[in-house]
Amino acid sequence: MVTLAEVARHAGVSSSTVSYVISGKRTISGATRQRVEQAISELGYHPNAGARALAGKRSHIIALVVPLRTDVYVPIMMEIAISVTMAARQYGYDVLLITNDEGPEGVRRVAASGLADGVILMDVELEDERIPVLRALNTHAALIGLPEDSTGLSCVDHDFFAAGASCADHLADLGHRDVAFIGYGSAVYQRHAGYAERTLAGFRDRAATRGLRILHRPCEGTYESTAGAFSRILADRPATTGFVVQNEGAIGPLMSLLRTAGRIVPEDASVVALCPEPLAEQYSPRLTAVTGPAQELGRRAVDLLMQRIDGKEPQEVTLLTPVLTVRESSGPAPLHL
Repeated sequence: MVTLAEVARHAGVSSSTVSYVISGKRTISGATRQRVEQAISELGYHPNAGARALAGKRSHIIALVVPLRTDVYVPIMMEIAISVTMAARQYGYDVLLITNDEGPEGVRRVAASGLADGVILMDVELEDERIPVLRALNTHAALIGLPEDSTGLSCVDHDFFAAGASCADHLADLGHRDVAFIGYGSAVYQRHAGYAERTLAGFRDRAATRGLRILHRPCEGTYESTAGAFSRILADRPATTGFVVQNEGAIGPLMSLLRTAGRIVPEDASVVALCPEPLAEQYSPRLTAVTGPAQELGRRAVDLLMQRIDGKEPQEVTLLTPVLTVRESSGPAPLHL
C-alpha cells in the first residue's frame, strides 16, 4: 500500500506539502501541486479514510444499511444498492454495506465511529427504531422509505399510497366490484413496513370511495401459502373477479391457481401486480402492473445525503409517482362467473 511519505519522495516535496495539497488547508504553488497530483496518480495513492476521519476530514464513505430478511424481494434491493453505489461514485464517494440485522446498535456503531460521512437507511418501518439513534447522534442521513414521523429527516420513497389507490381505480373502472388484495406475509405488517402498510391503506381508501368490496389476505409467497390465501378468498367471497398482488413470490402461484380453478385471465379474473417491469413482462398473459423506478430511489437518496453533508437542508420528503401499465392480465369484469 502506497504511503504519503512515498508520494512525497516521488514528488520531491515534504510529507506536509502532500498533506496540504490533499486537504487544501494551505495555498500551494501550481507547479508543486501539479507534481504532487501527478505522483498521487502514478503511484495510485489513496488517503486512509480512518485517518482522515480522525483528523476531522471527510472519509468520502457512505454507509448503506441494507435489509437482511427473507421477506424482501432481493433483486429490487440489489438494484437500489447498485444505484446508490454508482451515484456515490459521481460524488467521489465509496459505499460501505451494513446489514440491518444489528438494528439500532449497528447504526450507532457506524455513526459514532466517524468512518462514514453519512448513512442511508433502507427498508424503513413506520416506527423505525434506528431513527432515534440518527437524531441523537446528529448523523447526516437519508432514508429510502418514509417513517410515520419524518420531521427533520430527508426521505425518498415511492408513493405507495397512490400505488394502492391506482390498483383500486383500475379495477373499478373495469367494472369489478369484488376485489382481493394478496399482500406480503404477516410479519411484514407486524413490523409495520412502510411500503406494505401504505399500499394497503391507499387501496382500502380508494376502494371505499369507489364502492368496492374487498378482502386482504397476507401471504408468505410460497405456493402453499398462496393456495391457502386463494382458497380462503373464494370461500369467503366466491364472486371475486379482481386480484391485486403485492408479493412477488405469490404472482406465479396465483396465476397457476386461477388456471387450475378454471378462471381464465383476464376473461374471468383480472390480476394487477405491484412489481418490477421485468417481472410483469415474464408472465403469460403479461401483467398489468404498478411500478416505480428503483434506480431513481438510490440516486435521489445519495443526492439528499450529499446536500446534508454539505450543510444544506434538502426537501424533507420526496415521493416518486408510481406508473400503472395496462397489459393483458386485466379486463372488464365478467357478467357471470
